[in-house]
Amino acid sequence: MTRENETPRRVLLLGSGGLTIGQAGEFDYSGSQAIKALKEEGAEVVLVNPNIATIQTSEGLADKIYFLPLTADFVRRVIERERPDGILLSFGGQTALNCGVELHDSGVLAKHGVRVLGTPIETIVLTEDRDLFAKRLKEIGVPVAESRAVETIEEAVEAANTIGFPILLRAAYTLGGLGSSFVESADELVEKATAGFAFSSQLLVERSLRGWKEFEYEVVRDRDDNCITVCNM
Repeated sequence: MTRENETPRRVLLLGSGGLTIGQAGEFDYSGSQAIKALKEEGAEVVLVNPNIATIQTSEGLADKIYFLPLTADFVRRVIERERPDGILLSFGGQTALNCGVELHDSGVLAKHGVRVLGTPIETIVLTEDRDLFAKRLKEIGVPVAESRAVETIEEAVEAANTIGFPILLRAAYTLGGLGSSFVESADELVEKATAGFAFSSQLLVERSLRGWKEFEYEVVRDRDDNCITVCNM
């Protein structure tokens, strides 16, 4: 049996943290279910969650709980102390995803032999980086709105002038629309781009599709390519 197929003995789960706009109670519920599923498989669960007012941190659910901030530095210390076999990033919202990417990029996970369970880091980066995501969609023939990734106000102005107003600014590495806004004219652009960069180092300047109707489906797929449509919106 390969290491990828082995059931980990000890799993570090990054929890839901505080309730914020775009990151709310659904992560607490889903993380609690993940803890139960892992324990049913015989794994020991170590939870990092700074929020004591959650289901996840209830007594008797996780085997160990660290009430620490979900930052790379604090999680690194827990990894060094607990020596987990695997880590789950998908149940802590944007904070946990960003923390996991930072731990991977800094070499902490590789150094301590911690395997990322569920969605791999490469996929997280691909879907969170709006420019990479748009390029990948184009590669597989999925039509997307004309867009350009920018990292400065000057680049945002140039991209908007090329694409044409109105545009939609989207911030990378955020959930719930944080840092994103419609921009109708050049007069608004600098102000809204500045606000967007407060949330992310990258913005996507995209042609506005306001007025189009959106249909969204949530689909869960496992490694054997079994797919379940959870809901639509």
